[in-house]
Amino acid sequence: MSAQRSPEEFKLLPEPGTLPALQLFNAPFVVRYLVALAMTAMATVVAVGLDSAVTIPNLSLVFVVPVLIAAVAFGLGPSLGAAILGALSYNFFLTEPRFTLRVDDPANIWAIGLLFVVGVVASAVASTARHRADDAALGRRQAAVVQSYSRDIVAAVDPRAIFSSTADALEALFQVPVVVMAMSETSVDFVERRGKIEPRDVDIEAARSSLTTGKVSVADIYPFDASRFDFWPVMTSAGSRAVIGLAFDPEERPPHPGTLVEIVASLVALALDRQHLRSGPAARQAE
Repeated sequence: MSAQRSPEEFKLLPEPGTLPALQLFNAPFVVRYLVALAMTAMATVVAVGLDSAVTIPNLSLVFVVPVLIAAVAFGLGPSLGAAILGALSYNFFLTEPRFTLRVDDPANIWAIGLLFVVGVVASAVASTARHRADDAALGRRQAAVVQSYSRDIVAAVDPRAIFSSTADALEALFQVPVVVMAMSETSVDFVERRGKIEPRDVDIEAARSSLTTGKVSVADIYPFDASRFDFWPVMTSAGSRAVIGLAFDPEERPPHPGTLVEIVASLVALALDRQHLRSGPAARQAE
């Protein structure tokens, strides 16, 4: 059987199919826009150089390249910025009268407008494709984490090991503070915590309410609007009481976290029931 993994080992699981360029989307906001600006400036230099050396029709298409790269690597905002800047650069450096934003030839007005439209459409298409690729890569990574976790939880030798492995897996899946608590009717027996947020009294009450009702308790909603954790009850046939808590950032909350959490909760329940059977009267008589 496999040994229990540390949080670092979970985080090092491969992300199949993830292109290195896609990882640039997590770069700081200012960096993404500055790189898009730099790429458009490079495209301007190339276009001006080509225009002075040879006669090339549709030279404006040079400015579409940074738009596509920015959309794939940085998202919709920087790519739209590159499209706007590209249209302005084409107008300023490559249409008559040069070095001014005034346009005398109506044909050039159409060319500038078409360049902007092409840039916006290409930006939207490339950004959508990048998001789909990111979603697919994230799904494969989450599946790999759950698969590895299911092997580790089978190898767990006691409830504390089960809870520790569960907290590690949830932290790897969601990258947010995690608590996994074993609770009795009147107290919290023990807590496995990941991240910097410790459960407060209101969080404990929200967790207890989740166990009592058998339903998810969502943070920032009455009557536990001061709670920072979403709680999911872990329902076992042996009567064990446990709860899973995740502290999502309200602005970055995933759309449907419950699907993965409920899979993990089901695995925890099965593991706890298995431990209960191992330590039951029949097991003690066999010893």
